[in-house]
Amino acid sequence: MRPVFIDVDTQMDFLFPAGALYVPGSESVIPQIQRLNQHAISCGFPLVATVDAHAEDDTEFKTWPPHCIKGTLGQRKAAATIVPGQIVVEKQEIDFYQNPSFQAALAQFEADRYVVYGVVTEYCVRSAALGLLETGKPVAVVADAIYSISPSEGSRILSDFAARGGIVTTVSAVCGQ
Repeated sequence: MRPVFIDVDTQMDFLFPAGALYVPGSESVIPQIQRLNQHAISCGFPLVATVDAHAEDDTEFKTWPPHCIKGTLGQRKAAATIVPGQIVVEKQEIDFYQNPSFQAALAQFEADRYVVYGVVTEYCVRSAALGLLETGKPVAVVADAIYSISPSEGSRILSDFAARGGIVTTVSAVCGQ
């Protein structure tokens, strides 16, 4: 099977305490994300990394505090998640599955399944996973390489995802011991 790995929003503003929209504790998944990204590239699997890239006056800032403003330090991917060969797709919305740039990146590959991980479960990870399920191909969310704002809500989202036919897996199962 030829999987496409999807690294969702592993950016400074979300992952580190100085970030504009820091999710406390989210930095704990960086080693798992790093392992998945390195595994994908070393196996020759496509790796698509999404990143928020907002304008200073983005309409999203009516709902959320300003974050990931294009060109700022906070908008950058965490260094440990960067690997040569990944394709980075900028996005301005939570529900990015329909984003033409994301669709174009996926169209390059003959994926027969998707592996999704990153931050945060309740928003962009959920959006990616549910959108990819619409392809009819298997989609796996790597439970120990995502981070939730609320653990109970994160568990509910994973249960709902599995009920819709998604696969919940682990880094060890994806990469091997």
